[in-house]
Amino acid sequence: MNKTKHDQSIVHQFTRQAVPFSRQPAHSQESFLNLMLEMSGAGPEDTVLDVACGPGLVACAFAARAKHVTGIDLTPAMIERARQIQREKQLTNLTWQIGNVLPLPFSDEAFSLVITRYTFHHFLDPRAVWAEMVRVCTRGGRVLVADLTMPPEKRDFFDVAEKLRDPSHTRTLTPAEFQQMAVELGLQEVRTEFIKSERNLETHLRASFPDPGDEEKIRKIFREDLGKDALGLGAHLKRGEIYFHYPLIILAGRKGR
Repeated sequence: MNKTKHDQSIVHQFTRQAVPFSRQPAHSQESFLNLMLEMSGAGPEDTVLDVACGPGLVACAFAARAKHVTGIDLTPAMIERARQIQREKQLTNLTWQIGNVLPLPFSDEAFSLVITRYTFHHFLDPRAVWAEMVRVCTRGGRVLVADLTMPPEKRDFFDVAEKLRDPSHTRTLTPAEFQQMAVELGLQEVRTEFIKSERNLETHLRASFPDPGDEEKIRKIFREDLGKDALGLGAHLKRGEIYFHYPLIILAGRKGR
C-alpha cells in the first residue's frame, strides 16, 4: 500500500475509533502511564512531543508533570477528542496539531522529551519515524517508544488477525528489531521493559471497526486459539468470555550529546 492510501486508511479507521479508543480502560491504565513517566524521566522543565498522540491520554498524563506537551496526530477527530479530554482534566500546558509525522513538522532539537505509544505497528516505515523523533529531540534529551511486540515465530499469525481487526495495522516489530533500531539511531542508556495488557475480546472489538464480515472471523481465530496460543496472546476464558494479553514493549533512551 502506498503512503497516501495508508494515511487514508488510518484517518478512516481512527475517526471512528476516537471516542471508543479513549474510553477503553486499558488505554488509561494508571500503572502503564506511570511506568512510561518513570522510564522517561519526565520533569517540570521538560518540553514534550507526543507523536501520533491519538486522543491525548498519554499527552495529558505527561502534561501533569512536564512544562509543556505538544501532541500531533494525522486524524482530526483524534485531536478534537484530545482537546475535550484536556478540558475535562483542566490542563492548560498542551498544544495540539493535526499533521503527518513523517517528516515531523518541527525544527531540530525542539523538544527535550519525545514519546509515542501504540503507533509503530501503524507506520509503513517505523524506523524513519523513530529517526525523526531523535532529530527533534535535544542533545542529551530522551526518546521513548511503547508499542506491541511479538516474537518472530508468533508475529505472522498475529498480524493476520490484527489486520482483520484494524485494516490500518502494518506489521508488528519483534523485541530484537526494536532494540536494533535503538542502537542504529544512536540512543544511549537504553532501558527496556516488557508488560502485558489484558483485554476482553468483545470490549476490544466494540472499540474497533473491522471490514464487514471480519469481526466473526476474528472471534473464530480466537476461539480456535484457546489452549494453543499460536497468536502469542495467551487467549483464555474468564466467566465464559475470551480474554487475552497484548505483549508490550517500552523502550527509553537518551540522545547523545
